Amino acid sequence: MVVLVLNCGSSSIKYQLLDMANIEDPEIKALGVIERIGLEDGFLIHRPKGEGKFKFTNDIPNHEVGINLILDALVSRAHGVIEDITEIKAIGHRVAHGGEYFTKSVIIDESVKQKIDKLSDLAPLHNPAHLAGINSMEKVLPNVPQVAVFDTSFHQTMPPESFLYAIPYEYYLKHKVRRYGFHGTSHKYVAEKACEFLGLDFHNSRLITCHLGNGASIAAIKDGKSRDTSMGFTPVEGLIMGTRVGNLDAGALLYLMEKENLDIQGINDLINKRSGILGISGISSDMRDIEEAAWNKKDERALLALTMYHQRVKRFIGAFAAEIGGCDAIIFTGGVGENGPESREDICSGLEFMGVGFDKKANEGVRGKSTLLSKPDSRVKVAIIPTNEEKVIATETVKVLNA
Repeated sequence: MVVLVLNCGSSSIKYQLLDMANIEDPEIKALGVIERIGLEDGFLIHRPKGEGKFKFTNDIPNHEVGINLILDALVSRAHGVIEDITEIKAIGHRVAHGGEYFTKSVIIDESVKQKIDKLSDLAPLHNPAHLAGINSMEKVLPNVPQVAVFDTSFHQTMPPESFLYAIPYEYYLKHKVRRYGFHGTSHKYVAEKACEFLGLDFHNSRLITCHLGNGASIAAIKDGKSRDTSMGFTPVEGLIMGTRVGNLDAGALLYLMEKENLDIQGINDLINKRSGILGISGISSDMRDIEEAAWNKKDERALLALTMYHQRVKRFIGAFAAEIGGCDAIIFTGGVGENGPESREDICSGLEFMGVGFDKKANEGVRGKSTLLSKPDSRVKVAIIPTNEEKVIATETVKVLNA
């Protein structure tokens, strides 16, 4: 079965075309991204298997035009990978917010679309874009099944004491204000792969998965279920991120709104786009730039930003280990988690009290591959497991359709 995976953002579409003949090891036939939808100088970057990348600049006013450009690239005589779009037998969509409606991936029908639309209030930048992608594919391939894989569904196993905020309970009942968590497809995937890699039983283990990148979150997974996670009602809560503030006293927001004369849009811009690593360093939201400035240029604020980033990760690891009654393994994934040996070492330094025996030599210079980072006698195993959310979405799509 050939599956097209789509991740539609407000101004972008990421895609992969996968041959799922071997569901355990699918073949990526092509991948790419469309950027700047609705803006000037939109472009498509297309990477067929075994070839270099092709870049096409085009006016891309909306997602429907973008979808058609992707399909044209996939069947192109010059750089296509299939003869005809009818070879696509299913489409899997990453959907950011499933609210309390969806605890697992589902086949998309009118009822599902209505619920995704209803949740747009909770994810205004993401869910409308996902719907645009779904509707665009319906027009082009009306008889091909589509499946929604939700970022939030894995975390729907959190108990009320983990997902509720201590605000009047009526606001949860009326407005569904609660912690949802995100990066669920990534956390579930790396947790399962880590257990295979480390010889643990996914359904009888205590895992802490660290998805560290420009967006970052940590999950506490016990016996195969998410028990807690760092992100909350929105992806702003939790860890320090590239431009997101992470945990912040709500009183400080009210104070800044008054002192800086900020309206709702201004405070939203502050916590989502001007804070985090960028806000502390004043240099960049990219960890590579921060590391360069901190270690090679001895920039004090860059070093402070790094130290704060690592300290917050360590804080959550300790808290989550206490919450799930210990820890069998700590897993690193995401752009920083997979490619930041210095960050991994700094985060694990000082965790010896909870049984972490970190192997600095095994960690040195390792980037982007599954690797054991703990010593043989370490009570808590530490490992890198590269994430692959598109593969998860494709696999989920096939499983849902087979069921």
